[in-house]
Amino acid sequence: MLFNSIEFLFFFIVVTTAFFLVPHKYRWFLLLAASSYFYMFFKPVYILILAFTIFIDYFAGILIENEQDKKRKKIFLIASIVSNIGVLAIFKYYNFFNENVSVLASSLGMENKLPVLEILLPIGLSFHTFQAMSYTFEVYYGRQKAEKHLGIYALYVMFYPQLVAGPIERPQHILPQLHQKKYFSYENAVTGLNWIAIGLFKKIVVADRLAVYVNSVYGDIESANSISAFLAVCFFSIQIYCDFAGYSDIARGTAKVMGYDLMVNFNQPYSAQSISEFWNRWHISLSTWFRDYLYIPLGGSWVPKWKWLRNLTIVFILSGLWHGANWTFIIWGALHAAYLIVAIVTKDVREKLTLSVGVFNKYMNQVIVFSLVTFAWIFFRAENFDQANQVIAKIFSFDFSLNLAKIFAHQGPVNMALTFFSIFLWVVIPFPKYKENPFRNVLFLVLITILIITLGKNGATEFIYFQF
Repeated sequence: MLFNSIEFLFFFIVVTTAFFLVPHKYRWFLLLAASSYFYMFFKPVYILILAFTIFIDYFAGILIENEQDKKRKKIFLIASIVSNIGVLAIFKYYNFFNENVSVLASSLGMENKLPVLEILLPIGLSFHTFQAMSYTFEVYYGRQKAEKHLGIYALYVMFYPQLVAGPIERPQHILPQLHQKKYFSYENAVTGLNWIAIGLFKKIVVADRLAVYVNSVYGDIESANSISAFLAVCFFSIQIYCDFAGYSDIARGTAKVMGYDLMVNFNQPYSAQSISEFWNRWHISLSTWFRDYLYIPLGGSWVPKWKWLRNLTIVFILSGLWHGANWTFIIWGALHAAYLIVAIVTKDVREKLTLSVGVFNKYMNQVIVFSLVTFAWIFFRAENFDQANQVIAKIFSFDFSLNLAKIFAHQGPVNMALTFFSIFLWVVIPFPKYKENPFRNVLFLVLITILIITLGKNGATEFIYFQF
């Protein structure tokens, strides 16, 4: 079920109303049933995959907590990890691995006899797998007690607002909230509805309208010139942010109306002045997951320099692979690793330059970071390496003629004007905070709703991160 659909509107109203009507002791069951229905709306049979990992990790958590022997405790943790990664490997990476084995075998004059699996990737598989793994890691490290209530644990994994595309929550943050009795709060309702409205604005008005131009250019890159290709690349940077941050806003809003707090997943990432700061602001739940469960266990930055650089490379390449089973995602991750490594190696030189540049340094850094991130997004958006190369070649073909026919061929002048106007609104509209003023709260919701209806792209489209 899509957040930007009529079906979800009715689902949200019914579930939220029922939540406050039923007694507290039955609410976990209501939310679990609603979350199951929400997930099964996409492909019902894949609920069995969730059930499998939930049962494995639920019992693994109890066994880890009760076991005194460190070796056996680690065995239970490994069993949980293998189960979760195994599901990812089969559904997400098997065919990618198989394709590359076939290419290698062919180059050696051999034949790959491994079968191709005709399966679809379950929606949001990487997200709920990583959330489940967070639980067993935290229990293993002694930072979280094992959850004895199977239904509550299942709800932790399946809580519908963040089930499909995060944020990837830690058990310490969510499990206690699932046990707490929640009461209706006007402040929570207004705050949550404001977040939902902002999220829908980002998705429907900005991201979906930008997607029209981006998809047209990437789908017919041969007819583009440098300007149209450059616009498409810059537009995708904004599109993917508004699409994913919009989802996170809606997720936080739907949870907030019921009194649950989800973590902030984005914090103005394009205002970052360095790549490391960008990753402290972008997809925070994933970057902190890799930091805590991979980067730090590898030694982080508290190791010899070459190992530090190795750790960064491993983390970002695996982050790229987490996003998709395609070499373009691996290149995207490797680019970000390279950015960070260059920043570390050139730190002393850059600090000296900073002193000479002065006040303009802040804005220069922001432009540089946005440019580097936007360049990397080319590989993230491209369907394959060849398409990414074509886009880059078009940008650097230096065909900067104001050929309006080529630029507007991908989107008419009226739609192009609406696209730029939508970007302008996204920049200038302040993110709302709850105020003790019912009139202002209602007025904001009415105005945002009018903007969504009048400027939004018609038709419910999937969020980009659903494919992960």
